[in-house]
Amino acid sequence: MSDKLNRNLWGGRFKGEADPGFAELNRSFGFDRRLFEVDVRASIAHCDGLAGASVLTTDEAEKIKSALASILEHGRVNAGYFDELSAEDVHSFVEARLIEMIGDLGRKLHTGRSRNDQVATDLRLWLSEEIDRLALALRRTQQAVLDLAEANADAVMPGYTHLQRAQPVLFAHWCLAYFEMLARDRERLAEVRARVNVLPLGAAALAGTSYPIDRDAVARSLGFAAVSRNSLDAVSDRDFCVEFAGAASLIMLHLSRLAEDVILYSTTEFGFFELSDAIATGSSLMPQKKNPDSMELVRGKAGRVFGHLTALLAMMKGLPLAYNKDMQEDKEAVFDTVDTLRACLDVTATVLANIHLNETRMRAAAAQGYLNATELADYLARKGMPFRAAHETVGRIVMQAIERNVELNDLSLDDLKSFSPLIEQDVFRSLSLEQTLATKSQTGGTAPESVADELISARTRCNTGSQFEVP
Repeated sequence: MSDKLNRNLWGGRFKGEADPGFAELNRSFGFDRRLFEVDVRASIAHCDGLAGASVLTTDEAEKIKSALASILEHGRVNAGYFDELSAEDVHSFVEARLIEMIGDLGRKLHTGRSRNDQVATDLRLWLSEEIDRLALALRRTQQAVLDLAEANADAVMPGYTHLQRAQPVLFAHWCLAYFEMLARDRERLAEVRARVNVLPLGAAALAGTSYPIDRDAVARSLGFAAVSRNSLDAVSDRDFCVEFAGAASLIMLHLSRLAEDVILYSTTEFGFFELSDAIATGSSLMPQKKNPDSMELVRGKAGRVFGHLTALLAMMKGLPLAYNKDMQEDKEAVFDTVDTLRACLDVTATVLANIHLNETRMRAAAAQGYLNATELADYLARKGMPFRAAHETVGRIVMQAIERNVELNDLSLDDLKSFSPLIEQDVFRSLSLEQTLATKSQTGGTAPESVADELISARTRCNTGSQFEVP
């Protein structure tokens, strides 16, 4: 095996040696070796395609496939296998190992393909399988959300707008909000996967292959649902990477918002949540501290994934057709996005399983701060007062309650009737926390019966994978 083969697959046209600095910049084996298994599997499928096109004899194909299977096994069981050979990238590594094992016959495998369609195939195959794993991790996070909601089905908390107390909601209703966000995320991942699951192999460098390879058969053998329809597009676009990074960014956005809520509600000022020791850290200086580092890391890593999306967009925006070496930058962005997203989903699920609620404090907060003011306005509207007039009237009632430093339901009936004769004794039932919740009984509302039904529906949707069934 020549030293030139060790280094690259393209040296015939060159007389001089590459500059060492450029050669190192050009190398991608340090990170694209994680495509090793899919590269070998795709090479086996390509070998079958060459045999079907009579480029290889049956005996040649079997020898090549046997050697590839041996290479795959060595790579799986021996981590040092990858450090024994200098290679520009994973594709040259596999080919060099193949030639090392079976000689010149190994050189035939690259017939009818280019690294351009080879790497696009590897990346699509790898990403399809990673998306499947991420979808499972996402479902586990949804299940953790539902477990937390069901374990605290009667807990009440303030709902917020502008980070100001607004109206009371069930804690389970708060949980279900995040469930729905993650449900849409699962849907997006499925949509992305469908567009990733297209075979580029056969596009060759840019113009297509001149060998009669049955691309549909190759696609079926690798689990692809379709083959690319244009060879230029197949090797030169990475919109599937961008789209995946976009879907991943939205998942991270939702995880970051959840993290922010958990961080806030765990503060002494809120005191709604306490995180277990398993998901918190202390201070090196202040002995009393218990910090929500788990959620702060998730919140921080969202920006990392957003950065990868921006990098992919910037990389692709000015590239002429067809392939350009700029596109080597796709892999590290995609790889790190997958790793970061999986870690954050796993940690979020763990955090949700290790939260203790202070229900007394949550309920007290939901009963203070005039969170039943909207219910009083609705009460007047149901009595016949135009809502805008009711809104104005309740605003004046709230002002009086503030001046007296009492809640609305602490005002006397006479006090309330002085603002409107429509107010009767039944107003106090309307102002109760229970009634304020119970009236929100339409689909999607926070009434206990509605939330209980929605928890059942959500559990079914989560377990079956159907995320958007109408209850």
